[in-house]
Amino acid sequence: MWEKDIDIYQVQELRVKPNVYFGVGAINKISDALKDLKTKGVEKIIVISGRGAYKSTGAWDVVEKALIENGIGYTNYAKVTPNPTADQVDEAAQQAKDFGATAVMGIGGGSPIDTAKSVAILLANEGVTCRDVYEFKFIPEKAVPIVAINLTHGTGTEVDRFAVVTIPETQYKPAIAYDCIYPSYAIDDPGLMTKLSKEQTVYVSIDAVNHSIEAATSKVASPYSISTAKECIRLVAKYLPIINKNPDDLEARYYLLYASLLGGVSFDNGLLHFTHALEHPLSGMKPQLTHGLGLGIILPAVVKYIYPAKAKTLADILGPAIPDLSSDPSGGEEAAKKVEKWLVDMGVTTKLKDEGFTEEDVDKLVNLAFTTPSLDGLLSIAPVEATKEVVRAIYTESLTSYNK
Repeated sequence: MWEKDIDIYQVQELRVKPNVYFGVGAINKISDALKDLKTKGVEKIIVISGRGAYKSTGAWDVVEKALIENGIGYTNYAKVTPNPTADQVDEAAQQAKDFGATAVMGIGGGSPIDTAKSVAILLANEGVTCRDVYEFKFIPEKAVPIVAINLTHGTGTEVDRFAVVTIPETQYKPAIAYDCIYPSYAIDDPGLMTKLSKEQTVYVSIDAVNHSIEAATSKVASPYSISTAKECIRLVAKYLPIINKNPDDLEARYYLLYASLLGGVSFDNGLLHFTHALEHPLSGMKPQLTHGLGLGIILPAVVKYIYPAKAKTLADILGPAIPDLSSDPSGGEEAAKKVEKWLVDMGVTTKLKDEGFTEEDVDKLVNLAFTTPSLDGLLSIAPVEATKEVVRAIYTESLTSYNK
């Protein structure tokens, strides 16, 4: 069905960049990556992580041994928080410079890996700060090598050229996208993800679904971004209920991780629009809000407002999760209700009011959506015009449930 939404005369750039070691036990391939780095002259590396997952998953035991065996010195910056800040990036970069690191390794989900990508830029460009990069005062063309060891199945950051950092004083949460921050090596090992909580499992999986929906419906969507998006959603719809019942099911973890990878490839090509552009102000205002949860909360309203332009594509790609969606462009409100019900069934049970937002916050959220650096670019490729009225409606209607 979605084929009819494609302009065959619009020339697309199909992006497939990093090589990924994928599968149970892939963490053991870290030694191959480090050997290659060593031949390229890397003697010291900074390892960037959160406070605990890099150890509790077992990843660090393998990585530290491989670093020692390959004669690569390391320093560890283990202070990354969810929604990492520009100050954390600057602090990690200074630690890396003081140590003499010439490569960066990120171990974790999107936050540590995005921090690692950002540090890699600063190490290759003397005198540049994180705010220079994320306020677009400096456009990087180079970065030091990046190793991405992924510990969640949602962000897709290990296979894309994107990174996100929060600037606390403005509550801005801009996104950057540069070829120089594709990881040189990426590891996707589902065996490292069995300790994710049920909430983390749900929210990162819904992040992958959002990547796919946006990439399949943007103005620059291609057959490639749409087909990878549909397969991502099919896999999440099939395997997330299984993993919710049995967190140790490695086959289900494997396919959720593959879904995440596909979602990352999909949005590396088709890009993102409303859902991410509007979630960034939410977690910019309330950093404790999990990114995937924020996306899940506003997704039904986004579906409602883009349905008139992309009904056929949405009915097709969401079919594995919601088989009875209409391809009628007038069916947006009904589609929103069905998407919300599916999300509740998966484990996304709250709305913005439940997370502490009120009607009084909507004006500020709308303002952040239109003033945060980079978000205008996302809004510009939404399938319907991203007016302030539409953005306001999405936020307002996401305060409470459609299915009352």
